[in-house]
Amino acid sequence: MGEGGGGIHRISEVLQEERLTEHDLPTNVDATNLKKRSWGLLVPGIVGGTLVAVYAVATPFLTPALRKICLPFVPATSNQIENVLKMLRCRNGSLVDIGSGDGRVVIAAAKEGFRAVGYELNPWLVWYSRYRAWREGVHDAAKFYISDLWKMPQLEKKLQLELEDDARVIACRFPFPHWVPDHITGEGIDTVWAYDSKTFKGSEKSFPKPVSNVHLY
Repeated sequence: MGEGGGGIHRISEVLQEERLTEHDLPTNVDATNLKKRSWGLLVPGIVGGTLVAVYAVATPFLTPALRKICLPFVPATSNQIENVLKMLRCRNGSLVDIGSGDGRVVIAAAKEGFRAVGYELNPWLVWYSRYRAWREGVHDAAKFYISDLWKMPQLEKKLQLELEDDARVIACRFPFPHWVPDHITGEGIDTVWAYDSKTFKGSEKSFPKPVSNVHLY
């Protein structure tokens, strides 16, 4: 009788434990579902934030590609920079780089003793160029400004009227359509064309400007 009563008691305890387990199960399931929902919201949030950051950085780089005439940013190669400096050999004064990109040409010219200025549409590249100039120790001689090249219509005519008589214009990858270069060096994407002001100015009177060399990229 004692053993029978003990058996019944143990069976009752087992049934109570099973009922407690069944009662606690929905709570555990709800907690699991809540964690899944939290991760489901967190992951899209991270992805969305990343896409916004990428868009913010990429927009200035992609905007020029939406123009009718596209001049995407392509970093200057070491050969191209060497060719530009070759065209500036035995010259001094100021250099203006129109479309200065990440500032490689301007910084290289500053290291050669030029007072160099770069104009670039992309603000991210301008800020990066300033950082590079500071890191290279030429921030006093190399300056960079945000400027839209596309707001300068008839660039050939503008340079012809405003450059000094001893100025030299250097073009990389894209030669001027109407001028005849005085010097050409390099090949392929590293080709550099040099135009002397005394050649392309003709008989038109110039207006003195503190510019002796112009590099167009």
